[in-house]
Amino acid sequence: MAQIPAFETHGLTRTFGSGGTAVHALRGVDLVVPEGEIAVLLGPSGSGKSTLLNLLGGLDRPSGGRLDFFGRDLAGLDDRALTRYRRDNIGFVFQFYNLMPSLTALENIRLVTEIAKDPIPPEEALQKVGLGDRTHHFPAQLSGGEQQRVAIARAIAKQPRVLFCDEPTGALDSRTGTAVLGVLQRINRETGTTILIVTHAAATAAMAHRVIHFGDGTIRRVEVNPAPAPAEEVVW
Repeated sequence: MAQIPAFETHGLTRTFGSGGTAVHALRGVDLVVPEGEIAVLLGPSGSGKSTLLNLLGGLDRPSGGRLDFFGRDLAGLDDRALTRYRRDNIGFVFQFYNLMPSLTALENIRLVTEIAKDPIPPEEALQKVGLGDRTHHFPAQLSGGEQQRVAIARAIAKQPRVLFCDEPTGALDSRTGTAVLGVLQRINRETGTTILIVTHAAATAAMAHRVIHFGDGTIRRVEVNPAPAPAEEVVW
């Protein structure tokens, strides 16, 4: 039996506003993201990649088309069902770490594990990202790369089926960014978590199983990489 994709979209659209001032952020996107892959979404600002990420992550609703998550149509879910979908299935990592400055690394992760359905211990999540010795450090005591790794630990602590990363290296220098990509690649390899990365850094494509090129609200092309490179070889 064929494997059901993690995500599948057909004719997906997202329009902001109406009439002559309407902005067509997505213009009929057809996409398949197999389970267990790292997919990188590339494109200039305004091309639609972050809009797609918000729809797939349940942060926004499509204007039209179909959006399936393991065969389940998300487009018709009400607010409560979308909240449950995000809580039980999705982890988010953003460009800016969104850590609570008054909480330690461990306490920032506990914010998620206390409401998650089947979390791993916060200490284990920090170990997975190589920060077992930073448990009681506050964000101000951590470097940018360490803060991003805490953010990743927070996202994976609830054991999501999919991890969404929106410009996860955008605020980091290339060396630190490469280390963060290495953490993401190791998580994918060890847990099988599907990972979608939105980025301007075209070199990131080398570590992906699938590269999705966006332009003007449409997918221009999709490249499948049979042999993704180790993240430490990614240089930009």
